[in-house]
Amino acid sequence: MSNEQNKRRRRAAYVWKPEMIRALREHMDLTQRELADLLEVRQQTISEWETGLHTPHRSTQKTLSMVAERAGFFYNAQASGSTDGDGAQQNGEETAERVSADQRTAGAA
Repeated sequence: MSNEQNKRRRRAAYVWKPEMIRALREHMDLTQRELADLLEVRQQTISEWETGLHTPHRSTQKTLSMVAERAGFFYNAQASGSTDGDGAQQNGEETAERVSADQRTAGAA
C-alpha cells in the first residue's frame, strides 16, 4: 500500500453527521446530558453537534465510533474509503431514519 493510500485511509475513518450523533444517542436511550457526561463534553456541545452548528473533533469522532461499536449501533464509517461521507454513512443514515420513523409512529399512537 502506498504512502498516499495510508494517508487517505486514516483521514476517512471517522465522519459523524448530526443525524447520526442523535441516532446513536437515541439508540443508547440517553439524554444529551448523559451522552455529554459519557464523552466528557458539555451538554450544549452535544446539542450543537446534533443541530450541525459544530462538528466533533477528530479524536471525539473516534470516541463516538468506539461508543457506537460497544452499544451495538451499526455505523460503517469506513465503507466508502473517502472523506465525502456519502456511501460511508448509508447504513448509519438508514438507522437514523428508522429511529425518526419510530419516534413519529410512537408520537401518533
